[in-house]
Amino acid sequence: MPDTPSTTPTPLAPSRRGVNAWWRALAIFLMVVLLIAWAASASMVEQLKAQIAHLQAKVSVVAQVQYLSVLLDDRHMPALLVTADTQGSVLQLQRLNDVREGREDSMQLWALDGDKPPRSLGVITSAYETVQLPVPSAELAGVHELAISVEDKGGAAEGRGPRLPYLFRGWLVKKAL
Repeated sequence: MPDTPSTTPTPLAPSRRGVNAWWRALAIFLMVVLLIAWAASASMVEQLKAQIAHLQAKVSVVAQVQYLSVLLDDRHMPALLVTADTQGSVLQLQRLNDVREGREDSMQLWALDGDKPPRSLGVITSAYETVQLPVPSAELAGVHELAISVEDKGGAAEGRGPRLPYLFRGWLVKKAL
């Protein structure tokens, strides 16, 4: 037989079983981006919780209107807005027209409860557009209407009712909270 050259396989270069360096760098980069995104979202959630708590605290402090009345004049035009908050210690009166008391007169707020005699809630002592009268919420229990009368300076004497007719009058509405 003829001598044939031996065909011994030539050794191949050893194959690398590792991961390419570019893929490794990409994986590390994506892990860092993922970690930063997680930290940012956790921070945003905490900030949102803090904002919600802050706003809830502000809302609980804001007075909510419990009673509301719009007193009308003889032409049925709004003359006075009366509101009372849930704490019920102060009535807020806002003038809606230009009617002012004279030098020797005072405007007095009355609580009207059906057939019972009118009860004075106080004298408006200021000519400002918005005034407050200290009135406990118990004074408004059972009251259906409010009215304003013009009295002598300082208001009606204790035990004496208002001058009639009333200058302004309106229903008192208790708001559902």
